Amino acid sequence: MAEKIIIVPDRRTAAPAIPTPLELATGRVTDQLARPLHDLRISITDRCNFRCVYCMPKEVFDKDYNYLPHSSLLTFEEITRIARLFIAHGVEKIRLTGGEPLLRKNIEKLIGMLSALKTNSGKPLDLTLTTNAALLARKAQSLRDAGLQRVTVSLDALDDAIFKQMNDVDFAVDDVLKGIDIAHQVGLGPIKINMVVKGGMNDQQILPMARHFKNTPYILRFIEYMDVGASNGWNLDEVIPSSEVVRRIAAELPLEAVAANYTGETATRYRYVDGSGEIGLISSVSHAFCGDCTRARLSTEGKLYTCLFAHSGHDLRALLRKGHSDAELSTFVAHLWRARGDRYSELRTINTSGIDKDRKKVEMSYIGG
Repeated sequence: MAEKIIIVPDRRTAAPAIPTPLELATGRVTDQLARPLHDLRISITDRCNFRCVYCMPKEVFDKDYNYLPHSSLLTFEEITRIARLFIAHGVEKIRLTGGEPLLRKNIEKLIGMLSALKTNSGKPLDLTLTTNAALLARKAQSLRDAGLQRVTVSLDALDDAIFKQMNDVDFAVDDVLKGIDIAHQVGLGPIKINMVVKGGMNDQQILPMARHFKNTPYILRFIEYMDVGASNGWNLDEVIPSSEVVRRIAAELPLEAVAANYTGETATRYRYVDGSGEIGLISSVSHAFCGDCTRARLSTEGKLYTCLFAHSGHDLRALLRKGHSDAELSTFVAHLWRARGDRYSELRTINTSGIDKDRKKVEMSYIGG
């Protein structure tokens, strides 16, 4: 019998040192590659009601898995305080993730607190959330009422059998589609649909997904199967390059390239030539976008990560609970971002056989996608 690996998040609480002298936020901070800090992704729970094979496979995340205790989670007040500090450094967009963020009790209260924040220019914060939509039909109206602007929904197949094989909890496609439609009706949009394409498992669903969401208000995005974490058994042979996705779709539904909405946008955009909608391609494996990456990630227990493929984080929770001032925390964030030189995907693209094969990377369920 093979040895079972239980992946336990790092729970050390020793506070990192605060750089000196303290400094005021200027509204813009850039890293070693001149990339500004613009987006903050906040994981608010490490739990999920799906067991997707590329993220939280059941053989690892079973009933014995050691999830974080509630006392380890950042409180809503702590999350909001951190968000305010990041906004002072130029963040204009915050995405709530998980795990499955809708499992976090009273999430509407957190959304209300965050939606009250303004960017440095005085505009409303771009506040969004990624969800598997299992609870979306039930919660869409309360989320919108609390101030959430839009959602991104994970949906990996239209075929019910394939989708259930992917989520591994027997959840039906129709329930996800119902949640999407209700979210649209209450004004959570534009809604994006994310499909992780894993060769040999759901790549035959590329065209059915394109056909279904063509001529709808929704934007379908295809994500290359990525080597995030260590639990999903990632294999390069199972990656379907975005160029192949475009080729398959365009053979039936002609496409044309579209310019990015903004610098640092993760998806390459295409629209249907007949004007009936658009798709996006997120190509972290075949065409890395590290050069424009403006995202920081905050884990459920307050570790700050400067790359999705990082192996360790920086403990903001320890600083918060040790009583450090806003000025000290702000200085710490600024120094950390200025020291950032992460470009894992670019290095992996150069050497597609893999880099640092033995290097431990944080799990997507812990840091969010």
